[in-house]
Formats: sequence, C-alpha cells, structure tokens
Amino acid sequence: METADLILIGLAFAAGGIIKGAVGAGAPLLAVPLMVLLRDVQFAVAVFVLPNIIPNLLQFLQYRRAIDTPRFTFTFALAGGIGAGLGTVALAGWRPDLLMLMVAVALVSYIAFRLARPAWQMPKPLASKLALPVGIVAGALQGASGLSAPVSLTFLNAIRFERDMFVATVSLYFIALGVAQLPVQIAYGIMTTERFAYSALSLIPLIGFMPVGAWIGRRLSREVFDQLILLILVVLAIKIIFDALT
Repeated sequence: METADLILIGLAFAAGGIIKGAVGAGAPLLAVPLMVLLRDVQFAVAVFVLPNIIPNLLQFLQYRRAIDTPRFTFTFALAGGIGAGLGTVALAGWRPDLLMLMVAVALVSYIAFRLARPAWQMPKPLASKLALPVGIVAGALQGASGLSAPVSLTFLNAIRFERDMFVATVSLYFIALGVAQLPVQIAYGIMTTERFAYSALSLIPLIGFMPVGAWIGRRLSREVFDQLILLILVVLAIKIIFDALT
C-alpha cells in the first residue's frame, strides 16, 4: 500500500478514535469505507478485527461498573459472537449488498420514527427478549461486511441507556465480535500476515485519539449524546444506500 493511502487510513482511524472515545461506537465509519475503496471488503473487515477487540476491551474495563442489566449485556454480546462467526463464513463467498440495502431501509424507518416521536423508548422487558436475535443479526452483518452498527446501535439507541451503560454494553459486544471473527478469518485465509500487521498498526491512531473523544463525551448531556448516536445512524444509512446503489 502506498504511503499516501496509509496516511489517509491513519487519519480515518484517528477520527474514528475521537468518535469512539466520545460515544463508544462509530470508529469504522470512515476507516472501513476508505479501506474498501483502496483494497476490498475482505481487507477492510480483516484489518478492523484488532480495533474491535483492544480499544473496546479498554473501554469495557473503564465502564463495566455501569452495567446494571448484566444478563441483557452478556446475552447480547454472546449472540453477537455467534453471528460474527456465521457472517465471517459468509464473507468468504457472499456479497451482502441486498441484505445491507434492506437494513438501510429499516434504519431510515427507525430514524424517521425517532424524529417523529423523540421521547419514545423501547421497554426493557422487550429489549431483553430481542437481545439474542438482534445480537445474532448484527454480528452476522459485522462478520460479512465489517459494520454491525446499523443494527446494534439502532437497537441500543432505542433502549436509550445512559452514556456509561451504553458504552459498556456496546464495548463488550464489539469484543465478542472481534474474538469470534479472528479464528474464523484465519481458518478461511481472510486474515493474512499483512492484514494482521495493518490491523495492529491501526491501533496506534485509534487508541491515541480515544482520550480526546472521551474528554468530549464526558461533557455531553444525555440529549446531545442521543442526538449524536442518531447522527451516526443517519451517516450509516446514507453510506449503505450509496454503496448498494453504486
């Protein structure tokens, strides 16, 4: 890969680190599409495995005491790991364009609903029942395309956790995705020595800029935090629709 491309990817990971530090998610928003453009989907998904494990482990250790519904959190994470394994197998020979377009339609519908009814919140008993199937679907999307956020963030945003609980839950979820993806990627030849090296190097700008985002995040009100998550979902919807149509 050329030096200019490496610099662009490094800057994308740095920006992702700021977003990740502030809201606990969103790091792949810039880096994954850029890597797909420069190389391919398999390269992007493989490179993002370590960024899915190490930074999220750091955030989980920092915010784990905020978890007040451990059964929900661990069920959601375990389901994500199962889905990620299945999605990684699909990545070896499947193009999920149509599925992602369907996800984008559902995502746009949810955003429109939230804008129309900003005070709506998913009841926690219902969220507990949906944790397993939603976790598997989001994990499968992560394994196949590198992006689980259209489903996982939408689901968690609908529950409207406090920031610390949100960060702890989504961090453990992403850890499970990465841990499940790595051995399957190695077994199918998706994770190569070159891609693993790039994955390790990407941790430098990502982790390096997370404290900047954390400093910003601590100063956000719940309303602003909720709006930032919605903004991330809007960007994701636009990206998915653009990719599917082009």
